[in-house]
Amino acid sequence: MTAGDQGVQGAERTLGQLVASATAEMSALVHDEIALAKVEIKQDVKRAGIGSGAAIVAGVLVLFSLPVLSFAAAYGIHNLGLGLAWSFLIVGGAFWLLAGLVGLLAVVKFKKVKPPVKTIESVKQTAALVGTVKPHARPLSDKALGVARSSS
Repeated sequence: MTAGDQGVQGAERTLGQLVASATAEMSALVHDEIALAKVEIKQDVKRAGIGSGAAIVAGVLVLFSLPVLSFAAAYGIHNLGLGLAWSFLIVGGAFWLLAGLVGLLAVVKFKKVKPPVKTIESVKQTAALVGTVKPHARPLSDKALGVARSSS
């Protein structure tokens, strides 16, 4: 079989073959889009996980600061000779500062979470391409003309 014969056969594919080919290509395209979305979302889930962990740590530090402030007041007076108010302010301020820094880390991580931009762009391009595709005009065979005449 020559290359010319193959070109003629390719041009004379049946409707079933064309539909099967189009279905296989669309299936591969959808699988590729899903794989791209998975990669992008996996990255964003990791960032969101780190941001959530940092926010939880900040919350725990704020909650733990309350009993620590009580102990700091009791032992601060005894060990450092400071007044009760200074003990509360120093220890409480240090924990609030630490909680603020961890909370800032959480905000930075959350700002890096974005939608799957590459996937969205790829899907838009695919939709635009599929929307512009029009069926090719095929020459009518003698059989088709006979059917057309008999049905009119």
